[in-house]
Amino acid sequence: MDRQRALASFYGEKTWSAVFKRILTVCIGNICRSPTAEYLFHHHLASRGICVHSAGLGALVGKPMDAMARTLLAEHGIDGGAHRARQLSGAMLREADLVLAMEHDHVACVRRLAPEASGKVMLLDHWGAGADIADPFGQSREAFEHVYGVIDRSVASWLPYLTRSAS
Repeated sequence: MDRQRALASFYGEKTWSAVFKRILTVCIGNICRSPTAEYLFHHHLASRGICVHSAGLGALVGKPMDAMARTLLAEHGIDGGAHRARQLSGAMLREADLVLAMEHDHVACVRRLAPEASGKVMLLDHWGAGADIADPFGQSREAFEHVYGVIDRSVASWLPYLTRSAS
C-alpha cells in the first residue's frame, strides 16, 4: 500500500477516480442479461462518474427489460423500468472504454463488428470462471435467479478494477 493510500485509510478518507469512464455491456436482445449488468453497475458506481450503457447484437429495439429481469432487480432495490433495448453499433463500441459481453460468441461478434475495439472487449465473467452467462429469456424464475446471481457476482468482481483510490 502506498503512503497516500495508507494515510487516507488511517484517517478514514477515501476518494475515488474512474479508471474507465464509459462501460458498455452486451448480450443478444438487450432485454435480460446486459441491462441487468448495466443497472447493477449503475447501482455500485453511481457516485463514481462512470457512464454505463447496454446494447444487443440482435436487440429487440425499443422493448423494455424482460419482466422477470426487472422484477429481480426491483427485489434488490434497483429500478430498471426506464430501460429500452438498443442495437449495438460500431460507434458505441468505439466510444466505450470497456465492453463486457455475456458469452464468448458475443466477444467474437463484437470484435468482428469493430476490430479496432478488440482490445477493450472482455467477458463479464472474466474475473470469475471466464464462462458464458446463459440467456434466461423465456425460462423459469429459477433460471433468471441463477443468471442474476452470476451477473451480480461478475459485476462485483469488476469493481476493484474499475475504480482506484485517489486519496
